Amino acid sequence: MTVPDQAERRAIVLVTGLSGAGKASILRLLEDLGFETVDNPPLSVLEGLVGDQGRPIAAGIDARTRDFAAEAALSLIARLRGRPDLATSLIFATAEDEVLLRRFTESRRRHPLAPTGRVGDGIARERALLAPLREAADLVVDTSGLPLPELRQRIERAFQPGHSTLSVAVVSFAYPKGLPREADLVFDLRFLRNPHYDPELRPLTGRDPAVAAFIEADADFAPFWQRLTGFIDPLLPRFVAEGKKYLTLALGCTGGRHRSVLVAERLAAHLAGQGWRVDLGHRELTAEVGSALDRPAGTLPPSAEAPGFSGQAVSGQSMPPRQRGLEAQTTPP
Repeated sequence: MTVPDQAERRAIVLVTGLSGAGKASILRLLEDLGFETVDNPPLSVLEGLVGDQGRPIAAGIDARTRDFAAEAALSLIARLRGRPDLATSLIFATAEDEVLLRRFTESRRRHPLAPTGRVGDGIARERALLAPLREAADLVVDTSGLPLPELRQRIERAFQPGHSTLSVAVVSFAYPKGLPREADLVFDLRFLRNPHYDPELRPLTGRDPAVAAFIEADADFAPFWQRLTGFIDPLLPRFVAEGKKYLTLALGCTGGRHRSVLVAERLAAHLAGQGWRVDLGHRELTAEVGSALDRPAGTLPPSAEAPGFSGQAVSGQSMPPRQRGLEAQTTPP
């Protein structure tokens, strides 16, 4: 029997994660891409729904499922991954506890695992229950501060028909605000010269030429850059050979505005130049623009006016136009 090529296999995407973290939004985005979607089917019938032929299928599975158990879900996923005619992926949606609490408060919904108790208890119980699925996920999406257009772009680039190679996400962040939950590899850039202490550079970002020149003048920058690319470049083909479909590279500094932004920009361009599909995002700058939308007109930080400000797709072609007015729309539950 001839084994189908990866691009010829029928896509099966299972979406799981924490209640309120955006699973429904992800399913709707997959439906827009042509997937037949079903939310919360019993595990006992899900394998039958997949069948032997038909459209790509996206299914939501979580703690609300009638016969749900993490072990049973993992067993089902292993069987689907073992079928040579299917390309099976598991997405895990997560968010920070305070974000989930706020979403439940705003929607006035009860948590499914704490229908008569505290929402915080339900979140903790569900996080523990789903931990094995989080470890088995192909793609972890933290929607804590993720704008809906950026989520859409991430899902489209990972699951649009015809995309079968490794999808690489490059994200900058600030260490005091925590590591990105979805990070596979994390690089600490706090050893580089910090533009924050220069009054003229402080309000700028790593996208500004003056900041870039300041950081790159550090004697340690060039040797570091050679080691960074020398470390990452051989890894990506090996990840592809192992069947990995998604990779998130996180670069952090103290404020998430200067050093991490510059290196993330450089690294995304470097990888795109080698032909990889790359998504570039700056977590703290995205959050800054979101909070700044409540300021008077004309008072957005300079970085907000940079083209393709966050979550942009990097390729050898021109950048897609910004979706103005949508950057601050947070992923709904």
